[in-house]
Amino acid sequence: MVVFNLVNNGITMSWKEIFKDNNDYNEKSIVGFAAFAIMAVFAIADIITGWVGKDLIINEAIYNSFIIVTLGSFGIAGLEKFSKK
Repeated sequence: MVVFNLVNNGITMSWKEIFKDNNDYNEKSIVGFAAFAIMAVFAIADIITGWVGKDLIINEAIYNSFIIVTLGSFGIAGLEKFSKK
């Protein structure tokens, strides 16, 4: 059962089909963007809680893991884009 669908140029693509070898999506960019989005949510929550006067405690290992995943995903995707196949 496929719950998530993406629409690309009028063609519906299931979530499962994104991670196949023959698709138009770069999986590393999707994972990198998701990790970056989570880091952005942490940053916004930290700003809001700081404005209210409370500290937002985020485990440093978890935040650093998101940084590594983001940089690794976008770095690999960038190298693949410019390398010759």
